[in-house]
Amino acid sequence: MSEAPARVADEIRSATAQLAAAGIDSARRDADWLMAHVLGCDPGRLIVIDTIDDADLREFRAAVDQRARRIPLQHIVGTAAFGPLELAVGPGVFIPRPETEYLLEWASSAAGSMSAPVRIVDLCSGSGALAIALATIVESARVTAVEMDDAALKWLRRNVSDAPSEVGERLEVVAADVTDAAQIAGVIPAGSISIVVTNPPYVPLRSETGPEVAHDPARAVFGGDDGMSVIVPMVPVIASMLSVGGLVGIEHDDTTSDAVVDCLRAHGAFDEVTAHTDLAGRPRFVTARRIGAGASRGMPDRRP
Repeated sequence: MSEAPARVADEIRSATAQLAAAGIDSARRDADWLMAHVLGCDPGRLIVIDTIDDADLREFRAAVDQRARRIPLQHIVGTAAFGPLELAVGPGVFIPRPETEYLLEWASSAAGSMSAPVRIVDLCSGSGALAIALATIVESARVTAVEMDDAALKWLRRNVSDAPSEVGERLEVVAADVTDAAQIAGVIPAGSISIVVTNPPYVPLRSETGPEVAHDPARAVFGGDDGMSVIVPMVPVIASMLSVGGLVGIEHDDTTSDAVVDCLRAHGAFDEVTAHTDLAGRPRFVTARRIGAGASRGMPDRRP
């Protein structure tokens, strides 16, 4: 007599226990996502699927073993969710984090209050998460994604190519160093940009990071000893490209919010320098407004 087919619920339960034992906080969610990936369905439909065949079961268990070795879920399934997007990701590119959606929400809201045409630049674009999401949400926006790393550029260009045509036609990919003022000036005219967003390398080198971070390229994660080695030289570049009244949002490490605020203030071209926290109260990103030559530098900062 042949064995009865394995039950989906039993396999998810076993996988959850295995992943939890490996120290993964999101064990049940990850088990659901891996099963849904193998079965080619939405995780919400798993409840109505009773059994799994032998070939799919082998694939699922192999995927669970990979995740238990702390290989990122996104590398196993080949995609990462971000805002309205499913982005292709893999070795060589930083996996977009849900925390960056706070910056996305701020930027899309700010763009929605601006008169068209809105010009947005995403610096250190990586997979293109912010750039493509903003082009998707803000239908009046033209978005430039700037990235210098060859491996990341391959993923960025793939994701732009995979975007719907009405989104992709408003996206431009530029290969450039965001800290090189002359190089950026050659591709982005001074004073032409409405909003700049950036999720740069910002983790201080001595910071403790989770096992999954080891699978991200170090050059996309770490920002020197203090986490500011990219942000500091990037600020004057941002100031140059922004139009008067233009806005910038910079994501940063939990420990460097004050340093980013101080850097923007010290430059002299920004006011309304504002530190933002996430729903858990952790410092998440800083925003500022570009002022014109001769404008008052003494306006009070607004902090939530």
